[in-house]
Amino acid sequence: MPTVSRARTMRASPEEVWRVVSDPERLPDWWPGVARVEEVSERAWTKVLTSPRGKLIRADYSLVEALAPRRLVWRHEVEESPFERILAESLTEVDLTPDDGGTRVGVTVRQRPRGWARFSPFQLRRAATRQVDGALEGLAGVFEDEG
Repeated sequence: MPTVSRARTMRASPEEVWRVVSDPERLPDWWPGVARVEEVSERAWTKVLTSPRGKLIRADYSLVEALAPRRLVWRHEVEESPFERILAESLTEVDLTPDDGGTRVGVTVRQRPRGWARFSPFQLRRAATRQVDGALEGLAGVFEDEG
């Protein structure tokens, strides 16, 4: 399963970072392309994403694991979605580690391609890298703005 991992240290405690990353309604503040979040429950939510052409796309997610304030894993429910033709599976992991007065935030995206995407994994990897880098940049912006 192709994997992209990046990490960055935030100027905030693990508990402060956890409050942001574990709240799906905060995703528009830091996750790239999220216009809004709908239908939030304790275990699932829907991201409304904006495509580069301005089209809105709905994507459903479910919580897989939450170990406060250290680890969060969510699954993109790709079946019967616009993503089904290119993804068989997609998981996002967020790991928080205390780091010299701040928090080292690791974001990992694991995707199992389907269909034509199996033959061009570099495109999926490039998109996942932009997504992970954008998420870390957005999260750093949240704490610069709040701090």
